[in-house]
Amino acid sequence: MRVNVPAEPEQEEDPAGLRPLSARSVVLSLLLGVHPPELPVRDLVRLVEPFGVGGSTLRAALSRMVAAGDLRRTDAVYRLSDRLLARQHRQDEAVHPRTRAWDGDWETVVVTATGRGPAERAELRARLTALRLAELREGVWLRPANLDRPLPTGLRQVALTCTARPDEPPRALAARLWPLADWAAGARSLLARASRADRPADRFTVYAAAVRHLLADPVLPPELLPADWPGDALRTAYTGYRRELGAALDTRGTD
Repeated sequence: MRVNVPAEPEQEEDPAGLRPLSARSVVLSLLLGVHPPELPVRDLVRLVEPFGVGGSTLRAALSRMVAAGDLRRTDAVYRLSDRLLARQHRQDEAVHPRTRAWDGDWETVVVTATGRGPAERAELRARLTALRLAELREGVWLRPANLDRPLPTGLRQVALTCTARPDEPPRALAARLWPLADWAAGARSLLARASRADRPADRFTVYAAAVRHLLADPVLPPELLPADWPGDALRTAYTGYRRELGAALDTRGTD
């Protein structure tokens, strides 16, 4: 049985999902959290300073990120590339998921395409995971139909999509498809660390891990979740932190 968690092929992180700060990660986290996702270099210089990133390090990182296609530059303003705009959209959906009342139906995707190479299969798996579907067995993906969004029409080129009502009790099926206890433990660890973090760099690191963790929340109907599910608490804490950063940006932008 596969564990339905998204793959994160980046650098190693500790069990709570914390990663060391780099200039690139600080810049991306800042831009992913502002709307529109663009900042003048003068604001970036001021905002990254509390995280131990100097001006020369920042400018070198910005140059590399433009060359890599992460950022686009117009005059002295840096903005997210189109590829990372899609990531921002996924992050926004993770923090503020759009849901509807659940009537018992499950979205079901059965992959029908054959002859695909490893890269195509991996890309499709990533797309289905990003849609918060879970793999029951090879090529069969499903989730409760409580998200207020349609499945992309492009899926019909490679899969059969439908709604169904499995015979297995819904709570048992959800517990089999997602590592709910592990996710909840990680969320509670992040909330505890956030409450203890005093330095700006420590808080930034914890909340960067929090938004990554929210991307892996299956956003199940409340009736399928364990008691004391910490998803809403983590979202509330992260939203409060984003407001703090926004206030800091507004203040510094008037200097």
